[in-house]
Order: sequence, then C-alpha cells, then structure tokens
Amino acid sequence: MSECLLCHRENLQQLTLWQLLNFQPVVPDLLCQECMGQLEPISVDEACSGCGRKCAAQFCNDCLLWKAVPNFSNRALFQYNDLLKRFMSQYKFYGDYRLRKVFQDKIEREVRQFHADLVLPIPINPATQQHRGFNQVAGFLERIETVDGLVTRDRVKQQPQSGKNRQERLRTEQPFTLNLNSKKFNKKRVLIVDDIYTTGRTIRHAAELLQSAGANEVMGLTLAHG
Repeated sequence: MSECLLCHRENLQQLTLWQLLNFQPVVPDLLCQECMGQLEPISVDEACSGCGRKCAAQFCNDCLLWKAVPNFSNRALFQYNDLLKRFMSQYKFYGDYRLRKVFQDKIEREVRQFHADLVLPIPINPATQQHRGFNQVAGFLERIETVDGLVTRDRVKQQPQSGKNRQERLRTEQPFTLNLNSKKFNKKRVLIVDDIYTTGRTIRHAAELLQSAGANEVMGLTLAHG
C-alpha cells in the first residue's frame, strides 16, 4: 500500500494482466489516479507553435505580437492548472524533493525527441540553491546528461518571478550569463528546460544568449504553460 505524494490519500494501484502473467515487479505510482486525472496534457497538434500553450491557431496572440526571439519555439507538456500549482508549491517552495520523480519519465521521453546536442536546465541563483537545496528543473532531468551552460547574474534573486505581474515580467532584464566558452554552443542544437512558461521572458532570455553564442537552433521544453 502506498500513499499519493500530493494528496496523501491511499494510492490503490491495479495490476495489469500482463504484469500478473509475466510476474513483473510492481513499481508504485507516485500520484493517485484522481490526481493524475486532473492533469491537462497539451498535445503538439493543439499547441501554439511559438510558446506551446493550448491554442486552436498556429500561433497565439502573444506570439503574434511578440517576436523578440526569432527561430525559437517552446513545447509545454501540461496546462498550469490548480493541480500543477499544488504540485509546484509542494515541490518547489516546500522542498518535497520526492516529487521530482513524478514527471521524469514523461520529460525524458520528450527530451529524447528533440535530438539536441546540448540540454540545459534553467539555473537558479546560489541563494535559492542553498535555501531550497536543489534546482527543481535539474531534479526533473537527473537521469539525463545535461550541461550547466548558464548561470544567474545575481547571487540573490531580487524579486521572485511569481511575485511579478505580466508587465513586470516582460520588463525583466537579462538574468543570465554564459557559464562556458561560447565555442561550446557554436553550431549546436540546444534544448533549454524550465518548469513553467508564463510570459516566456525567462526562457527567451536564455535563448537569446545561446543564439548570440552561435547556437544553430535553440528550443524550449517546459513542464507546463500558465
């Protein structure tokens, strides 16, 4: 008997016929079926080609208006609904590091499909790293070879992105600098991974920096779009 890591109810798992007949080990689900059922996946064919949000058109209004980073696109896996807000609060702000495993398989499959030369998690500043004890994005990617190609300019975050409104987010200045020689990125296909795409300012800042370092193609992958 296991417990859902998010709602803490008993997590009853039904065995498949294939598991029973083949005597396969049972790996318990980390979230219960009720919590998993509240996720809202975004399929590629119903997503904005620019930012990855659920959108009936090829490009959403934001991407049509904002062309700050050409040749960049983001893939978002889920809509940032109430369930994922609870998940990120418990994982990111309350430090429940066990939750990193919930989406590792899904994110790993998506990363493989990009066939990137380099995979970069969005960094967090040293003060946040010391306080929280981990980078939440790197936690999703712990089974994938990544490169720490970016670092934050500030050692302490002056104001969390979650505390800013949309206009304040869009006015945010470049928060990153390269952590490696620009030759590392020259003519490379680079994938940036982050947790939540809101206005996209953070991940697009990272994309601008990598494009200026000579990357041939820069793409984004986020757990959710909010």
